[in-house]
Amino acid sequence: MLKDFKAFILRGNVLDLAVAVVIGVAFTAVITALVEDLITPLIAAIFGSHDFSALTFTIHKSTFKYGAFINALLAFVLVATALFFFVVMPANALVQRARREPTPDPTTKKCPECLSEIPIDARRCAFCTSELS
Repeated sequence: MLKDFKAFILRGNVLDLAVAVVIGVAFTAVITALVEDLITPLIAAIFGSHDFSALTFTIHKSTFKYGAFINALLAFVLVATALFFFVVMPANALVQRARREPTPDPTTKKCPECLSEIPIDARRCAFCTSELS
């Protein structure tokens, strides 16, 4: 059982997933810092004099920090945008490139009568026996 577990853990896709999670967490921290330290103050400078993280409202002595939610929402949108443009679009392009039709064999052609593949040098179709020009 321990041998099977070791084989499972050391498979490439499990290690790749672990690396992806660690990089994703680090990337999220960078994007969160970008939003909180650069984008939010820039938006606040344009539209008002305060920072989003300080925006709150109170109902019956309960404080709701909707500014922190706006920061988290901006961070999510930026992470999703970066993933789309740097991961999803290139992966889709690679898959589409791999799915292309193979180029036809230059040593064959189609019979004009029955559309069968025949050698380029053939003078008569082997399938329908029509003469070829």
